[in-house]
Amino acid sequence: MGGGLTYRGLEPADVPAVLELLTASLAGGPTGRRSAEFFDWKHRENPFGSSPGLVAVADGGRVVGVRLFLRWCWRGAGGREVRAVRPVDTATHPDFRGRGIFRRLTTELLEQVRGEAELVFNTPNGSSLPGYLGMGWRELGRVPVTLRVARPVSFARGARSALARRPGPSGPPRCELPAAAGWLASPGARTASQLAELLAERERADAADPRLHTVRTPQYLAWRYGAAPGLDYRVATVERGGELVGVAFGRPRRRGPLAEFTLAELIVRPGDRAAAARLLRTAAAAGCDHAATHLSPGTEAAAAALRAGCVRAPRTGMVLAARTPTGPLPAERSLADWRFSLGDLEVF
Repeated sequence: MGGGLTYRGLEPADVPAVLELLTASLAGGPTGRRSAEFFDWKHRENPFGSSPGLVAVADGGRVVGVRLFLRWCWRGAGGREVRAVRPVDTATHPDFRGRGIFRRLTTELLEQVRGEAELVFNTPNGSSLPGYLGMGWRELGRVPVTLRVARPVSFARGARSALARRPGPSGPPRCELPAAAGWLASPGARTASQLAELLAERERADAADPRLHTVRTPQYLAWRYGAAPGLDYRVATVERGGELVGVAFGRPRRRGPLAEFTLAELIVRPGDRAAAARLLRTAAAAGCDHAATHLSPGTEAAAAALRAGCVRAPRTGMVLAARTPTGPLPAERSLADWRFSLGDLEVF
């Protein structure tokens, strides 16, 4: 209890009220509409586990605050798993702001996960970052974004419109790549076998890299890029000699007046820079003005970036902030300890 408020665990019956509160506070989210189907996919069907959540309830049973932690799992040196959570989907009703609801929900959830997670990470924006820093998070740095411009004239025109704050066209941009959902849902025995082998080969090579990374399994990819309701993920592949040697996932989206292909995931055989370059070029040529991705240092994609016409975009990227459930992040931990894909950090 606190100031006429009750704090308790999120229950299934709370979901409609939570969706209404999130919509009122944060608009429609990445799909433009907050649905129970999307909520269940994100928080109940996640292969890393169901999301712990808390709500603040006012007199009369009205949900006026919500906080959820999305579960995640990194793998580091020697194959050690690092269980983590990511604060997401947080809202307080305007009538109840300034009463410490955000802090109370956060601290209670941190206490709840302290025995099962060792890392808490997220990518707060400029408005929310100070609040996180005040609660023990540490800013680790900015994860940069790399662009590959496909339509220079259209890109320049859209960039000028964006600077002038002119609205862009409505509706999703055109994209020529096939849908990831169908490719992942029924890949066929040959493709399924080759995808599993590609992912296994990739993971064997990555075991020597001490940086934290998300393990890509067929089940993870099917959830993350195939089953997401309302997120139009597409797939690009590279074959050589009848064998699958590279796969990438991304989605077309509007960035104001610009049409962007957000390249979330790129997986190739160890050392195969040619396949990485081809996937980068394919993403850029998918029909949008440009492709955007993160190229982690030391990866095949980063090595192939110049060959594929990629440039680092200034003043872009996401700020990574982190702590442990029990306190500050160890001083030696830095941004260099991760090998991200954009899909690891993309807000969804």
